[in-house]
Amino acid sequence: MLRWILFLMVYTALSFYTLQALKTATKYPWAQYLFIAIAAVIAGNFIYQFTAGEVPGRVLSKPKSFAFGFLLAALTFQIITIFFLFSEDIFRLISAGYHKLSGNATEFSLPQRRRFLSMIGLGIAALPFGALLYGMYKGKYNFKVLKYTMEYEDLPDAFDGYQITQISDVHSGSFDNRKKIEYAIDLVNQQKSDVLLFTGDMVNNKTEEMYPWKDLFSTLEAKDGKFSVLGNHDYGDYISWDTEEEKAKNLQDLKNLQKEMGFDLLLNESRYLQKGADRIALLGVENWGKGGFKKAGDLQKAKATISKDDFKILMSHDPSHWEEEVLPDDYHYHLTLSGHTHGMQFGIEIPGWIKWSPVKWRYKQWAGIYEEMGEFINVNRGFGFLGYPGRVGIWPEITVITLKKKSLT
Repeated sequence: MLRWILFLMVYTALSFYTLQALKTATKYPWAQYLFIAIAAVIAGNFIYQFTAGEVPGRVLSKPKSFAFGFLLAALTFQIITIFFLFSEDIFRLISAGYHKLSGNATEFSLPQRRRFLSMIGLGIAALPFGALLYGMYKGKYNFKVLKYTMEYEDLPDAFDGYQITQISDVHSGSFDNRKKIEYAIDLVNQQKSDVLLFTGDMVNNKTEEMYPWKDLFSTLEAKDGKFSVLGNHDYGDYISWDTEEEKAKNLQDLKNLQKEMGFDLLLNESRYLQKGADRIALLGVENWGKGGFKKAGDLQKAKATISKDDFKILMSHDPSHWEEEVLPDDYHYHLTLSGHTHGMQFGIEIPGWIKWSPVKWRYKQWAGIYEEMGEFINVNRGFGFLGYPGRVGIWPEITVITLKKKSLT
């Protein structure tokens, strides 16, 4: 109860301060009343969703997710507006103090706020506010196909031109629009890749989240098959279970479901993709994440049945595994495919100019292709969404990678 009282106090203070900018910028009472009403509804819905009959866990249900999204948009608008107001209020305070101490004023009196500064603050704050709302409405299903060509001198000849489609972080428990998912599945199949690789997080917590989408994902196809690995959310670690047996059954049900949908789930295992006499090794490890994330991945076990000289593609959900264990390994892994970061579902990307997201402060490799010591990793931005029910600037991704034989001349 205390935390909700504190939340209301802080939220009310922020809303009141923002209201002052609105009062300065416009004298229309209806605009001020509308702001108060919207702020109250957002706060009330947030408190209701986070206190009424919620199952304990760290992953948000759909209603909670939307309540959080609207609150995030509102707080962003308030904080940016307040930045302008507070900056001016400091100036007003200094100016009033100076005039009082210098004898130019008989009493301490703050100058009026300047209307144009309040309007600038409100205008700038409206941009991320609108972007966050757009991200919830359309951005989360703004699927993009990103294509890369990767050249290798030691690529087996038969695999010159071999095409890989990677998807990651489906988070089916967050979906709320079947037609958009149908469109995305069709978009994947339109690539007509040789192999489809899924790099983890099929669900948020429970296998049952995937049941409504099973028929759609079963239609995914690739000539040489569909392969997958587990992500940190697939283990059901982020909600409470009545028994350990129930949790274990949920994981086994997910493994069975992936098989039913046509995926070959690699659990610290490897397979060979064969073309005539040539082959490349495909490895898949369970989730291995830096910090507090599950470390079930076993690279040594996964590579046990392949040769050191094989051309190798590794699927590992968390990109932190690449720096921590993959690069230092005595085997050379030509290409690692990861996901996990979602690009934080928020950022700015203008090809050839800027690629930025706050997640870069947590993960060195967070979106796209990276190279170290002749080894490459692609970090997929994710197919779905989690927490904030939207995407802004970092769009849902379908990755298409074409392998090419690099000429030695």
